[in-house]
Amino acid sequence: MEGNTTPHSSNEYDKSVRETIPLYEQFHTETIDFIKNYQKEPSRWLDTGSGTGYLIEKAYPFFKKTQFIACDPSKSMLEESKKRLRGMIQENIKWVDSVASEQLEDHVKEKVDVVTAILAHHYLTKEERTKATQNIYNLLNEEGIYITFENVYPASEKSVELGLKRWSNFQILSGRDEKEVFKHTKRFNQAYYPITLQDHLELLKETGFRTYDIFWYSYMQVGLYAIK
Repeated sequence: MEGNTTPHSSNEYDKSVRETIPLYEQFHTETIDFIKNYQKEPSRWLDTGSGTGYLIEKAYPFFKKTQFIACDPSKSMLEESKKRLRGMIQENIKWVDSVASEQLEDHVKEKVDVVTAILAHHYLTKEERTKATQNIYNLLNEEGIYITFENVYPASEKSVELGLKRWSNFQILSGRDEKEVFKHTKRFNQAYYPITLQDHLELLKETGFRTYDIFWYSYMQVGLYAIK
């Protein structure tokens, strides 16, 4: 798929991801709530790996004066987001086509108050993830906030086994075919590369963030925030 390693096509992505990721809607609700409590009206908000624009659509009613910058490595995803967000005031939205987080420094020059990355970095190698996180840090204003949701590698092999079992059952109960679910879970640590919770926190620390912590954990996904 062009510029995008997700197994879902852009026009079926929203439905498929909700059948695949438990509590996916809540990731966005919690992100918006956290930003509302931290910073009332950010000037610029960069959503990297923005996909079909769902987070921006959900955030816009609360942040009418904010300029949103949507970046995604997939041009087709950005086209879907342009359809979804056509009701926004166009001065409030800027699209950066075919750009991943590890390439941001060449395409986004203005500083921002908020960066979000919702399930955007788990396909990256260690080097790419480090580069992506450094780019995000560099783009943030002082006191700027970074919020990310990512897959996480559990603390033990037994935890991995139990996590994958729960995740599989969630997908089956959501109506997905058992063979497809089995195929999907086999991608864990093969087609995408989750890191441990400790590794997530260490990366934020090493990048230079002065405050960082977990604010969400469910199934095999974690929500983290970091303040520059």
